[in-house]
Amino acid sequence: MAATLLLGGCNWGVLDPQGPIGQDELSLIVQSTQLMLIIVAPVIVLVGVFAWKYRASNTRAKYMPDWERSTAVAAVMVLAPVVIVSVLAVMTWQTSHRLDPFKPIESAAKPVAIDVVALDWKWLFIYPQERVATVNEIAFPTDVPVNFRITSASVMNSFFIPQLGSQIYAMGGMQTKLSLMASRAGSYPGFSANYSGAGFSDMKFQAIASHQPSYERWIAKVKAAPQALNDGVYVALAKPSEKHPVEYFSSVAPDLFDQILHDTKRAPATAAMLGDVCVANKE
Repeated sequence: MAATLLLGGCNWGVLDPQGPIGQDELSLIVQSTQLMLIIVAPVIVLVGVFAWKYRASNTRAKYMPDWERSTAVAAVMVLAPVVIVSVLAVMTWQTSHRLDPFKPIESAAKPVAIDVVALDWKWLFIYPQERVATVNEIAFPTDVPVNFRITSASVMNSFFIPQLGSQIYAMGGMQTKLSLMASRAGSYPGFSANYSGAGFSDMKFQAIASHQPSYERWIAKVKAAPQALNDGVYVALAKPSEKHPVEYFSSVAPDLFDQILHDTKRAPATAAMLGDVCVANKE
C-alpha cells in the first residue's frame, strides 16, 4: 500500500481525460471494470475464505467426500457471467457507434482541420485551412472540434493523444479520420502507440489547447516562420531522424497530404528500406 504513493507523480493519461471523447472512454473503462469485478472480486475473496475454512487444522469444517453437484452453485456460475457479458456486449455496441472516430463531434463552433502524416520518426501536421505546417507540435482552440485526416509516409504508426481520446492507426497509402476536442486549456502529450523502428520511443509531440486569442497568436507565429515546406524541404524532412525538434513552416502546398497519400511524394528512405527487404527475401 505504501508503494502506491509512488504513483502520485504519474501521468494518468486516459484516466485524466480533458475532452468529451476521452471522458466517454474513461466512463466505459470504469463501467466495464465495475461489471467484471462482480465476478472477480467474490472469486478473489472466496479463494481466501475456502483456504482458511478448509485448512487441515480446522476440524469443525464439514467433510463431504461424496458431494459433486449443486444446482444453485451451477446456476450462479453460468447465469452471472452470461448476464455480465450480455451487458458488456450492449455497452460495446452502443459506444462503438457513439464514439466512431469518423463521426464528427457536434458543435456550433467551426471545426479545425489538421492533416497528420507519420514519418520516421516524427509527426508532420498540415493545416489546410491556414496553409501552414508544423513538426511535432499542434495547437487548436478549446471547445472546438478538431477533424484529423491521418496517413503515413512510412511504416504503420498509431496516432494517440491519451487525455483527449482514441488512438488510431496511420498506414501508408490509406487515409483514416479522427475527431477530438479539448474542454480545458493545456499542453497534452501525444505519441505513436505502435512500434515503428529505432526512433519510435522519441516519436512524440505536444497538442496545445488554448483559448481562441492564444490559438490565433500561435497561428501567426507559424505563419511568420522563415521556412516553407516545398518539395526539397519535404524530401529532407521525410528522411529518418530521431528526437526531431519542433519546426514551423509558413506555407505548404495545398495538395501535399493527397500527394503523400497517393504515394507520389513518399520518402526515398522508405523506398530504400523496402528495397533492402526485397533483397533480403531474395537471398
